[in-house]
Amino acid sequence: QVQLVESGGGLVQAGGSLRLSCAASGSIFSIFVMGWYRQTPGKQRELVATVTSGGRTSYADSVKGRFTISRDSAENTMWLQMNSLKPEDSAVYYCNAEVQVQATMRRRYLYWGQGTQVTVSS
Repeated sequence: QVQLVESGGGLVQAGGSLRLSCAASGSIFSIFVMGWYRQTPGKQRELVATVTSGGRTSYADSVKGRFTISRDSAENTMWLQMNSLKPEDSAVYYCNAEVQVQATMRRRYLYWGQGTQVTVSS
């Protein structure tokens, strides 16, 4: 079993910054892509940013230039530095990870964290 735990959410004024963390633990042989997603009530979960095991990153257009995703593969930890926050960034932020749980099993599984609330006041 693999667990992902997010932390770092909270309330911040527009223009402020927050740093989210996601720590993966459990039966992990290797983690490939890790990502951050967000969701607001009544809307579908949307991609915010991803980072591969090789360090390649991608971002939603709405956060480019303001958010930075990073990871420490040795520690199975990922972060999302969010700067210049806007009220429209308010959402529950979820991390996910594509995990190979055993060296002898090539199949990968996708795991999700429980989410952390980010609220940006205007």
